[in-house]
Amino acid sequence: MSKSKSGLSFLWLSAVAFCLDLFTKYLVVNHFELYESIQILPIFNLTYVRNYGAAFSFLADHSGWQKSFFILLAIGISVMLVIFLAKNKASQRLQNTAYALIIGGALANMADRAYHGFVVDFFDFYWQQWHYPVFNVADIAICIGAALLAIDAIKNNEKKTEKAQ
Repeated sequence: MSKSKSGLSFLWLSAVAFCLDLFTKYLVVNHFELYESIQILPIFNLTYVRNYGAAFSFLADHSGWQKSFFILLAIGISVMLVIFLAKNKASQRLQNTAYALIIGGALANMADRAYHGFVVDFFDFYWQQWHYPVFNVADIAICIGAALLAIDAIKNNEKKTEKAQ
């Protein structure tokens, strides 16, 4: 199986997500003080925070074991998704794009966690006093990837239903 005919050809998208995330985090760390916030829109700030847990600071208040756990989890999931990409045909664009975005986001947050001991977050959306959990570019890539997987599953289910009729 040649790489150009498999889903591995989508790994460039992982590299883009990875680099874009780490570049934006670099800018935030070097230009913001911790918890510094700049209002961009009436519902959106750039705010530098540190996330010691996972999504939405899940497990952030534990003793530190979660750092190694999330690093190993990101590596394991990324390896699994690379294997899926290798088995996929390049024509499976939606699924390959989803896997590639998840890989890039997971590895970027993992690199951040390994280097800093935490993940740098900075997108802060809110309405009045209610704030959505602060997030970053890697989180966006992972969420878009997950949404694309859901769309792909729905589309594949519709195809199976059509064939069965």
